[in-house]
Amino acid sequence: MSDPLFDPLIHARHRLQICAITSTATHVEFGELQDRLGLSKSALSKHISQLTEQGYLHQEQITRAGRSRLRLTLTDRGRRAYEGHTAALREIIESTR
Repeated sequence: MSDPLFDPLIHARHRLQICAITSTATHVEFGELQDRLGLSKSALSKHISQLTEQGYLHQEQITRAGRSRLRLTLTDRGRRAYEGHTAALREIIESTR
């Protein structure tokens, strides 16, 4: 488990959801994320770009059934940041009880 460390980049609702979803899978396709989060392509792309620029997500273009698809994977750095952020949130919650 990572040390608790609040991460403002991950904390935004949709980026937190992207990290949560990708943390439980080997990879997730853009379309699946879009369906699950109910975001427009441009809004989801912006969140993905921010996470990718920080090194938290890896993007890979693949072709499946003759169609190009974007596949996303949470990097080791992203996993540590996500786990640290969720640990920090748990600490915040526990300290108020």
